Amino acid sequence: MSADKAADPGLAIELRGISKAFGPVQANKDISIQVKRGSIHGIIGENGAGKSTLMSILYGFYRADAGEIFIGGQRTEIPDSQAAIDAGIGMVFQHFKLVENFTVLENVVLGAEEGRLLRPSLAKARKLLKQLADDYDMDVDPDAVIEDLGVGQQQRVEILKALYREADILILDEPTGVLTPAEADHLFRILQGLRDEGKTIILITHKLREIMEVTDTVSVMRRGEMTATVRTAETSPEKLAELMVGRKVLLRVDKAPARPGEVVLEVENLRVTDAQGVERLKGIDLTLRRGEILGIAGVAGNGQSELLEVLGGYAKGTGTIRMNGETIDISGAASDARTRRARGIAHVPEDRQREGLIMDYRAWENMGFGYHHDPRYNTGLFMDNAALRRDCAEKMERFDVRPPDPTLAAKSFSGGNQQKIVLAREIERNPDLLLIGQPTRGVDIGAIEFIHQQIVALRDQGKAILLVSVELDEIMALSDRIAVMFDGRIMGERLPSETDQGELGLLMAGMTGRAA
Repeated sequence: MSADKAADPGLAIELRGISKAFGPVQANKDISIQVKRGSIHGIIGENGAGKSTLMSILYGFYRADAGEIFIGGQRTEIPDSQAAIDAGIGMVFQHFKLVENFTVLENVVLGAEEGRLLRPSLAKARKLLKQLADDYDMDVDPDAVIEDLGVGQQQRVEILKALYREADILILDEPTGVLTPAEADHLFRILQGLRDEGKTIILITHKLREIMEVTDTVSVMRRGEMTATVRTAETSPEKLAELMVGRKVLLRVDKAPARPGEVVLEVENLRVTDAQGVERLKGIDLTLRRGEILGIAGVAGNGQSELLEVLGGYAKGTGTIRMNGETIDISGAASDARTRRARGIAHVPEDRQREGLIMDYRAWENMGFGYHHDPRYNTGLFMDNAALRRDCAEKMERFDVRPPDPTLAAKSFSGGNQQKIVLAREIERNPDLLLIGQPTRGVDIGAIEFIHQQIVALRDQGKAILLVSVELDEIMALSDRIAVMFDGRIMGERLPSETDQGELGLLMAGMTGRAA
């Protein structure tokens, strides 16, 4: 399609025939899409479907190999992000682009200063920031330092940055990946308020609930192509999942009742104090048996991370931990991750990019991390790299890692496939206890189904699984028992069949009473 065909001025954005390749990989193939002014338009697809590449072209991070961009009916060249900002486009990335030791006000002004003197820019920004925050219910202290803010407030700062630059079109990439349910609901109210004021929102997400709840229209991408655009009111989660993956997807966890065996893990009076002297775990007691999944629910920052770190050997604490009846050193020199692995504990960390992988290293190198002392990978004094590569290729096939290329760097894989690499490395070691944090954070619907199946299969093999997730739907669906953490303590334990999200939400807020 060419520019000869008149563009519709009623459209905020029109992309025609956009194509982009990275070497032999065709990330976008002849994509055309229309986004109406004053609407919330969702774009969904599996990890690696090309969503973020397409939006990066629109925001000027990449140049398309072919195709045209129309903004407000006018053909527009976007060679860089400044051109996108000048065209009224703002983008909130999945991983925020904020300077952590700057204040909110300084971050908002950064890159948009007027003249040589900063003080007038800050004074103007303070006034405008207050007006924007009032208009869109985004109350943030302009003098707060970014590193002192929670992720929900940091995200509001990113939105305010874009609005300060007079963005009429706002692109959000996986905006709820690190938000609690309550923070996500607040974000949706903000987006609906922006839409009602005439702003256009493009929401990139893999969460079907969010698509159904907040969007007006949704476009589906699969393997670099646009497969469908539908009105949200005229579709369903099941139809969208099938369009995303190309097959029917089970949107619930299919598992038989647990058959718990003997006790694998016992934790008594576990306490952890951080480097600043703040007590993060305040006397944790829990028990976990073979053949069951114990879910740990809670708002991020209430001690779940520290619990995983101590159990996995990444941090020290006091108290007692027994594994298969034998006490584990949690405070001395023998308290480390290698010792834990030798005791049959595997660990899928919460942050795969910072703790689970070295992003610049190749897949086969990442697949061996932590297990490189294994005799099968060694020939005398040297590592048997060929054996590691063969082992990686086999694991990639079993876990459906795409592309199944052991020589690619970890950063070249989508988030879901990065998670599969970590899962394959840990699950394939046949552990007695699997510690798994945020197993499907930033992962698409097809990969979520696969990961859930692997966790349940491990349970059914008689393994014990400690699951930490901020996704209450995931906790309810996977867990055989649920323990709720608040402020470093276990507030209560429930069976999924005997509770609901309302009661769990109260426990997560530190209240022990049942929901009315």
